[in-house]
Amino acid sequence: MTQKPVIGINGDFRPVKKDGQALSWFNSGYYDSITAAGGLPLLIPPFANDADLKQALSMVDGLVFSGCSQDLDPIRMGLEPHPQTRPMPIRREDFDRRLCKLAIERKIPVVAIGSGMQTLNVICGGSLFQHVAEDVVKALHHRDPVERHNRHIINIVEGTRCWDMYGPGEIRVNSDHHMAINQLAPQFRASAHAPDGVIEFYESVDPNWFCVGAQFHPEDDTASALDMQIFQEFLAACTAAEQPATIPMGHRAAA
Repeated sequence: MTQKPVIGINGDFRPVKKDGQALSWFNSGYYDSITAAGGLPLLIPPFANDADLKQALSMVDGLVFSGCSQDLDPIRMGLEPHPQTRPMPIRREDFDRRLCKLAIERKIPVVAIGSGMQTLNVICGGSLFQHVAEDVVKALHHRDPVERHNRHIINIVEGTRCWDMYGPGEIRVNSDHHMAINQLAPQFRASAHAPDGVIEFYESVDPNWFCVGAQFHPEDDTASALDMQIFQEFLAACTAAEQPATIPMGHRAAA
């Protein structure tokens, strides 16, 4: 029986509050999308210990860096906090940064979504706009505080992975963010932009590393059927990739 690719997914985190304990949760769209594309989701909590995280990563064939309703801490990026910025819990951001670094070192296939895309870009040496509405000239409407079904057009660059996934021309995607990529890290190239120039999709310049980032949310119930192509291409890459480091001795049968 052929084994399904195991795909790690990082979750969200909330620290202890006066009215409740600390907790983690995972938006079901991520693991449902991986399951529908033929993978086996492995939910990864925010491990405090790197040894535990490395052991977990030895069990996966790919990673989904999930988004977050909150933001990366602007102070850590050398920015003055904007009134609209709501930093995510320290434990969540610290863990996501560590996860990104290990994935880069091991060249694990990656799909980075929303703030996951932003975090990976920062870890690789890129930068962010903290508030698109003010930082981008003639900015498009990227977030609606009332309507979560906000959508806009993106233009796809010919000859990219995004072009292969969606085909030529322009498509409409969901949009719910106020941070965005400013300077793109040198490891990536932009493969789709919003009409105002905001990078909506990037991919690794290394042909041997499947790594794509989407500012929109292909896992969300506001996504289109076409967006499943991202997960299908990702799973195909995970199946084809040769990753000896991800096969822990004694955990899997020899092929």
